[in-house]
Amino acid sequence: MYTNESSLDFVSLAALNLPPMLIYPAFIFGLFTFLITIFCNMLIIAVIAFSKDLQKPMFLLLVNLPIGDIIALIAFFPQFLISIVTQNRLITYNACLTQAFFLHYYAGANIYTLSAMAYDRYIAICAPLRYNAIMTPQKVIHFIFWIWFYCSAVTFAVFMLLARFKICRNNIVDLYCNNPSIITLICDNTTVNNYFGLCTLMLSLGGSSLVVIYSYAQILFTCIKTNQADAWHKAIQTCGTHLVTFLSFQVFIFISLLAHRFQNAPVSLRQILGLCIIIFPPILDPIIYGLKVQELRLNIVRLFKKTLGLTKWGSGGVTVKVKEAGL
Repeated sequence: MYTNESSLDFVSLAALNLPPMLIYPAFIFGLFTFLITIFCNMLIIAVIAFSKDLQKPMFLLLVNLPIGDIIALIAFFPQFLISIVTQNRLITYNACLTQAFFLHYYAGANIYTLSAMAYDRYIAICAPLRYNAIMTPQKVIHFIFWIWFYCSAVTFAVFMLLARFKICRNNIVDLYCNNPSIITLICDNTTVNNYFGLCTLMLSLGGSSLVVIYSYAQILFTCIKTNQADAWHKAIQTCGTHLVTFLSFQVFIFISLLAHRFQNAPVSLRQILGLCIIIFPPILDPIIYGLKVQELRLNIVRLFKKTLGLTKWGSGGVTVKVKEAGL
C-alpha cells in the first residue's frame, strides 16, 4: 500500500492482537524474561572475566555468545514491551533501521563465534599435545577481533546499501525490523541489495557450516581411529552442547530466510521463527553452557557460595551469616 510522504517517517509492525485481559500479564512475563535473561548472560560474562581458571581459549571465545545475546535482547525487548502496553506497533523508520542493524549484528556474531569454537574443539581433541602451541592467547585475540570486525563490516555494508533508499510503504508483517522485511517497503530496484545479501548469507552460513562440518568430521575420525571410550566421552562432553547450539541457530535462520524468499509462505511461520532466533539463543545459551560445561558450572556455584557467604544481616545487634548449605 502506498502512503503519503508524512507517514513514511514511521513503520507499522505486525499487530500483536492481544486480548485486553492479557496485556499486562504479557508485559510482566516479557519484562521478567528480559531481566532474567540479561542477568544470566551477564553472569556468564562476569564468571569468565573474573575466574582465573577460565582464562582459556574455549571460554574466551564462549564469552562472545552472551555479549551478542545481550545486544539482541536490548535491540528487541524494550520496543516490544512498550508496544505490548500501548498496543501501538508504530516505530520510526530510523529506529527500525537501528533495530534491524543490531539484530543482524547479533546473528552474525553468534554464527562466527560458534565456528571459532568448533575449530577450538577440533584442535583440543585432535591435537591435544599441540593445543597450547596452536591456540595461543595472541591467536585467540585475533579470532575475537576478526569475529567482530568482519561482523561489523558486513552488517554495516548491508545497511548502508539499504539506507540509500526511500520507502514507499510502511507495513511490515514481522514482529520486529529486519533487512528482508525493510526491502519489501522499497519500490526502487533493489537487485544489488538482494545479490549482496545473498552473497553475504552464503559466505556466513555456508562458510561457518563448512568450518563446523570439517571440525566435527575430524573429531569423529579421531575418535574412530583411537577407539577409546575416553576419547568418545570427551568428544560428547565438550562438543555436544556446541553442536546443539549451532544446529538449532542455523536451522532457525535458514528456514526463516527461506520463508522471506517465498511470498506464499505463511506469515505466522515467519513470525514464530523470527521470535525463536531472537528469544531462544539468549535464554538457552546460559542454561546449556552454564549447566553442561563443568568448569563453568563449578565457577558459577563457587561465585554464589562466596556471595551468600559474605552476605550478612543485622538484627537486634546480632549478625547472622548466611550459610552455604544446599549449594
